[in-house]
Amino acid sequence: MAVTVATGWRSPESPRAVDAPALENPARVRDWLAALTTDLQAGLIGRVDTQMLLGDRVTVLELRGAWAHVVVPDQPTPLDGRGYPAWVPVAQLSAVAPRAPSTAPIATIVTLTAWLEDAGGTGVAEASFGTRLPVLSDANGRLELALPSGRTAWVKAAAVAVGPSDAPALPATGASMVDSARLAVGVRYLWGGTSGFGFDCSGLVHLVARVHGIVLPRDAGPQSLVGTVVAAANRQPGDLVFFARDGAVHHVAMWVGDGSIIEAPDIGVPAREVTLADLPYAGEVSVTRRVGG
Repeated sequence: MAVTVATGWRSPESPRAVDAPALENPARVRDWLAALTTDLQAGLIGRVDTQMLLGDRVTVLELRGAWAHVVVPDQPTPLDGRGYPAWVPVAQLSAVAPRAPSTAPIATIVTLTAWLEDAGGTGVAEASFGTRLPVLSDANGRLELALPSGRTAWVKAAAVAVGPSDAPALPATGASMVDSARLAVGVRYLWGGTSGFGFDCSGLVHLVARVHGIVLPRDAGPQSLVGTVVAAANRQPGDLVFFARDGAVHHVAMWVGDGSIIEAPDIGVPAREVTLADLPYAGEVSVTRRVGG
């Protein structure tokens, strides 16, 4: 993807007039979210399915005018074995991958968001937690990153974790995953949100796991089938707690210990750390899974 956050739509007809800022290049994510009332956010249900980050790889299946039907290999789903399906504006794609040596280390943003800067230090784009880009050089506490389309940008070294391309940015331990999930506390709920600008429940869990080197499906139902089942009495920080009605999983949260979870609960309620027993749907817990170390 060639924009900091690309929203994946159900069809080319899904976006409304209010969604126009999210379709541009550069995508004006903050402007888009600022215009979404509670009712307009609810209107995203059935229109938006996921999000992708700057530099994420997609496979184009079909072009239809200004739109591309893609699958996202890094977001597993039973909907398509090739990756999560979505429609995105062609203007947000680039056929030119970041130009960097194959041995270049990878910088992963590990703050909620971070500003990409030009050579002079002026912020040019706000990128999300989990964004992964090759490192070209470093100087004075900043790293030069390779972007799609042959572009480059700089980021403050304190905002990223740097390592080999085949290694996780952060350790796959429960405690470390909880630390990452806590970054989201206070961030707005966004249906389909899979970025530091807004999360839905499974988008939060998926992105945190990805930064810690764990590949999870994009949606809560398939996520509930991954990892090792854990008894409620044996939960550890970083375990995933799933909720179901009539046998269908509808929600996921991360266990943090001492009876508490981190969740992105619903439209109008930001991500929060809350006592599980205090929730009106605490009785809907169906299974706990351990996916980390």
